[in-house]
This record gives sequence, C-alpha cells and structure tokens, in this order.
Amino acid sequence: MKEGIIRIENLTKIYTMGEMKVNALRGVSLKIDEGEFVAIMGPSGSGKSTLMNIIGCLDKPTSGSYMLDGIAINGLGDNELAEVRNKKLGFVFQSFNLLPRIPAVEQVELPMIYSGVANRRQRAMEALAMVGLSKRAGHKPTELSGGEQQRVAIARALVTNPSIILADEPTGNLDTRVSEEIMVLFQELNGEHGITILMVTHESDIGAHTKRRVNVRDGRISSDELVESPLQATERLKTMPKPESENGNGENGIQTGSAAVAGR
Repeated sequence: MKEGIIRIENLTKIYTMGEMKVNALRGVSLKIDEGEFVAIMGPSGSGKSTLMNIIGCLDKPTSGSYMLDGIAINGLGDNELAEVRNKKLGFVFQSFNLLPRIPAVEQVELPMIYSGVANRRQRAMEALAMVGLSKRAGHKPTELSGGEQQRVAIARALVTNPSIILADEPTGNLDTRVSEEIMVLFQELNGEHGITILMVTHESDIGAHTKRRVNVRDGRISSDELVESPLQATERLKTMPKPESENGNGENGIQTGSAAVAGR
C-alpha cells in the first residue's frame, strides 16, 4: 500500500483584501495515507475550506509544499492543475452541482467527456450501480430526491477512478436519515473498496463516522486523532423509521451491503 497519498508541509495561505491581509492557513502540515477516511472539521472561518480548496487544486498556497499521489503540485500551471483534478480527484459538494435538464447517466458521463474516455455509457452505468441508482439512470435532477441527487454526484466523482474523493459538506442539504444513507455509501466505498475519502464537515455526528478527525482552528491544525469506534451508518439506519415511499429496491431507499457497490 502506498503511503502519503496527500503530503502537505508548512502550508500557508494569505488573502490580500485591499490593504488588509488575511492569514487563512498558518503553517499546516498533514499526511493522509491511501485508504483512509478522514474528516476535516472546524468552525466557520477556521480555514478548513481553504485547506480543502488547495488539496483539490482549486486554489494555490502562498507558501509550503503539496504532494498529491506522487505529483508535486507546487508550480503547476492552470492547465496542469485542471488535468490533475480530472485524473486524480473526485468532488462531491453540498449543493450537488447537477445540470437541471440532463439525465443522471449523462451527468455521470461528463468528467469522461472532458478526458476523452471511449466507453462512457458503460462506465457511467457501473458507477450508478455502485450507488444503487441503476433504475434511475434516465431521471433528471427534478425527478430525484435530494439523497438521490447526491448519490448521482458521488457516482460522477467515482467514474474516473480517482485517487481520492473530496467531499465538501456532502450531507449539509440533507435530512438526518438521508444523511445516514450517504454515510452508509461512503463507509462501503472506503471499507469494501479502499477508496480514500477526505470530507469537510461541521457536523460532529457526521465526522464521527470517519476513521480519523482533523480539527482546524484559526488556520492551524488544533488536533489530529484516530476515531476508535466510528459510528456505523448501517446500524444507525436500522433504528430510524423508514419513509413511507421507500420500497427497498434502490429507487427511493439506498441499497446497503454488496448490492450497492456491485459493478465496481
């Protein structure tokens, strides 16, 4: 197993706003190994989103070094960063970021169009099968629940076989049960397939599902600890009432266990 899929040393980020300078990150060092499931947590303004943006090659640090899966990110131009994002990273956002008039399977195909992949439809359907949405492939976002839209977004993040999934507040727009369903999926992707997942969240109960929690405060890492007994989303779902519309076939309720990840 490779070590240090993410290696950050003494990272700083300073934003200049007129004559004022804001120190968003103040010497952050962090190593994440392949196969980890890590939550980055902290209050608003702590620097966690800035850190995630730099890890996601969406922003550049002021100083410090960053290695992503053996690639030195420092000094890369915009086109090179875009290539790294497309090949190495899968993104999941709070707001889903789906196009309103495009069916789910075509949403999942989009990253492969940019990278010129040939068998896009087959791979998109396999990714949708992983998240239990094979039967919803032809549905547009307006025909899907919030949880289903987020699962389409997760399938889209998975379809290029990225080195790491970056999830920014992935349950922020979802209710408690649907949030738990999304955590079932993340735990299965991490535990059964070894997919590295880095998740930003301000919700302590969501962070408790991960294997490691990194707390950020005032632009610095205030704590970095392993979670001895992560919450198991599958078990927690058993204690929650099912919605009346759930029919157990993967269309309204998430499939759990190996059925949800068949086709990977």
